[in-house]
Amino acid sequence: MTNMRILQFLSALLLLLIQPKIALGDVFSAVAGMEVLVATESELVKHLDTYIQEEENRMKQLRGFLKEYESMNQEASVDASKYLANPINAYLLVKRLTSDWKKVEKVMSQNSGSAFVKNITQHRSVLLFPSDDDLKGAAVALMRLQDTYKLDTHALAEGNLLGKKYSRHLTAGDCWELGRQSYNNGDHYHTVLWMAEALNKFEKESSKTVAKENILDYLAFSTFKQGNLEEALQLTDELLNIVPYHERAIGNKKHYEKLLRQRGIVYRKGEGVNANLSEPFNTANLKLTKPAGSTDNWDVYEKLCRGEKLMDLKIEGSLRCRYITRNVPFFFIQPIKMEEASLKPLIVVYHDVISDEEIATVKKLAQPKFQRATVQKRETGEREVSTFRIAKSSWLKNEEHEYVLKIDRRIGDITGLDMATAEDLQVCNYGIGGHYEPHYDYARKGEVQKDFGWGNRIATWLFYMSDVEAGGATVFPKLNLSLWPKKGSAAFWYNLDPNGEGNDFTQHAACPVLTGSKWVSNKWIHERNQEFRRPCGLQPDSEML
Repeated sequence: MTNMRILQFLSALLLLLIQPKIALGDVFSAVAGMEVLVATESELVKHLDTYIQEEENRMKQLRGFLKEYESMNQEASVDASKYLANPINAYLLVKRLTSDWKKVEKVMSQNSGSAFVKNITQHRSVLLFPSDDDLKGAAVALMRLQDTYKLDTHALAEGNLLGKKYSRHLTAGDCWELGRQSYNNGDHYHTVLWMAEALNKFEKESSKTVAKENILDYLAFSTFKQGNLEEALQLTDELLNIVPYHERAIGNKKHYEKLLRQRGIVYRKGEGVNANLSEPFNTANLKLTKPAGSTDNWDVYEKLCRGEKLMDLKIEGSLRCRYITRNVPFFFIQPIKMEEASLKPLIVVYHDVISDEEIATVKKLAQPKFQRATVQKRETGEREVSTFRIAKSSWLKNEEHEYVLKIDRRIGDITGLDMATAEDLQVCNYGIGGHYEPHYDYARKGEVQKDFGWGNRIATWLFYMSDVEAGGATVFPKLNLSLWPKKGSAAFWYNLDPNGEGNDFTQHAACPVLTGSKWVSNKWIHERNQEFRRPCGLQPDSEML
């Protein structure tokens, strides 16, 4: 680089250094954490442009990379939050800054561009780059959305969600990468779906983004693992037509032919439901088995997430909405709007109980402290990162801001519970496919929770701090109940019966966010000090509003 170029680079670097420190890793798990990636992508575009001006060699290929990055980045920079609210855009952004950028580095490293790559590498502690784990997480999140909301693979690859065009289409290379990530996770079901889509897109692409033999290699073996022996052999034959000495394919072909002979099946090349690979490869003709969910009522959970009505109409018809005052003087002037969602156990939604200004302040305070959300180990109570819960979270104490204290007092006034034994306010943001699988907030028998000396978690208060365009419901599978996020509202329920026993029906989950960004905050309130505020009723499961 010339001295002027070096000075420009250092100036840009200095601007980045004075920005607030961003925690690296897990960027895919919250939309709030991913917005800074747009700035990272902007820096890559600028420095790549500078490099190309000094290098005449390989100009055509590098300018092709630049054109694609600029186009994507301009689209993202108009409104980063809106752009990243789309899971396909979010996945593609992570992919552009991981596997795609490695291709750019490879081209540049073949000449004097290696010096530029070295500069970028040295400053990865300043420029925020997603990791390979982020790419894996983003891919898994798309699979989660695909399964939960029954999204068609081809429609998703074309950028369509629920019949609406949200983003650009995926290339054959993009689909191949999704299939490869699934394969690496041992998920042959989604490998088949996405490699088949990659194969069909490959045949239509004028500018190839992946080699056909690479698609067939993964597709053939995963088709076999899903129990489609003849089709796997057909795909392997097609692979060997392209690469006759492909060692793995030769071995697999012998193995498949042996299995067919053992089953008494005579295989004839060119026959079968997908024998003509000049036609689109149709996965509908295959036997495919989706991976099982993590809980017994997983099917109910997914139906509720999709908005299917499962609650008994008689139960639903008995629920009411009303104003309450709790004998709090202020509430006589402005009563609280309460909507019953369930009577046994008691689950209610309070509307308009947190203002936009309070929400903005809580977000501003929480975001700099965001870390990957954790779950408690059943045996020890220690917190750990898990795919069971994909989000970023942080904790706010009452003394950090007057609004946090006011919110705490408001919860106490509305519920009538003593907030002295409530945990700090937890703030969460859900990113690409962000979710929290079915779980309980209280410690069940044999489980260990962090010991505050306050007893078990008697109740949960959950603020909804954003509207969500699609997905993101809070569902109770054992009650056939779905609560949909509405900015300014809050859900409240008792985890324990009045006799102190845990209520199994309070098992709940946060459904994956399909489009948009979901912000919530919650307070867990403990048993201690509630003895006279929520006394036992005459029956073990008595409940009082």
